Amino acid sequence: MLKSKIHRATITDACIDYEGSITIDKNLMQAANLLPYEQVHVVNVNNGTRLETYVIEGPAGSGQICLNGAAARMGMKGDKVIILGYSLITEEDTLTHQPNLVYVDSLNRITKVKNGVASRNLEV
Repeated sequence: MLKSKIHRATITDACIDYEGSITIDKNLMQAANLLPYEQVHVVNVNNGTRLETYVIEGPAGSGQICLNGAAARMGMKGDKVIILGYSLITEEDTLTHQPNLVYVDSLNRITKVKNGVASRNLEV
């Protein structure tokens, strides 16, 4: 299940010579409930690529979103990305599970945090 989402963050750097991963501002990680070394999917809105990597904690308040290592080939400074974290939960918990959704501005400052997606009835 979706656990965490940072929506439309802006890549601040891409460091090909780093060992790998994505560096994320500590404040964004905390708001999204992401842990250091946690696996995430990164979806690049600009070029459509999707990659799987792990999180490295960046300085709090820096706004840092940096693709590292081979992942740096999947985006460039200024690209918009969606960062997704997942968790395994029991079938029973699926009825009440609510992901943490973090929305940011162009400088990766938090503009809104939602703890859960509003439910809606779908008519067939």
